[in-house]
Amino acid sequence: MGNIRPSFIKIRAIRLCEIYGDEFTDDFEHNKKLVEQYTDVSNKRLRNWIAGYVTRYRQRRVD
Repeated sequence: MGNIRPSFIKIRAIRLCEIYGDEFTDDFEHNKKLVEQYTDVSNKRLRNWIAGYVTRYRQRRVD
């Protein structure tokens, strides 16, 4: 069984991948810094949650 994430996390993460898709990688630490830079999320847990979903999203959608 996998983690179930709320839709607001998925929406933000997918939108970030559409806009800045080539800058995100499979590395969580790198994505975490980019999410902090490109969004106005002030909560660390929310930032990590979005960065984690972006990382999994990039790993699944190998171009």
